[in-house]
Amino acid sequence: MGVKLIRIAAVYFVLGVLLGMYMSISHSYDYASVHAHVNLLGWASLALAGVIYHLFPAAGESTVGKVHFWLHNIGLPVMMIGLALLMSGVESVEPVIAVGGVLVTLGILAFLYNVLIHVKSSTK
Repeated sequence: MGVKLIRIAAVYFVLGVLLGMYMSISHSYDYASVHAHVNLLGWASLALAGVIYHLFPAAGESTVGKVHFWLHNIGLPVMMIGLALLMSGVESVEPVIAVGGVLVTLGILAFLYNVLIHVKSSTK
């Protein structure tokens, strides 16, 4: 899971940078919240989780590591697309954002559990 998370984090990084470039060029910052969430929950969080899973293979290879990966990577695009639509004026999309946010939150809670259970010091 470590390498997969690092790779998907790099995709989110590019998406965040491209969205930032678009906002800068157009002088329209309506999607700043999407940009911030993609960079924080996509690029930074997933890259750090990937490094942790790589350094602690028991965490990365665990079932809960896979659950974290899928919940986070299904929820985040759902939440970001919904948030972009909301910022475009589609108010009826709020429940979609909530579903995506709940999935991401559950994924992050799975990550926490995984770290507490599988990330252990190599010194005794």
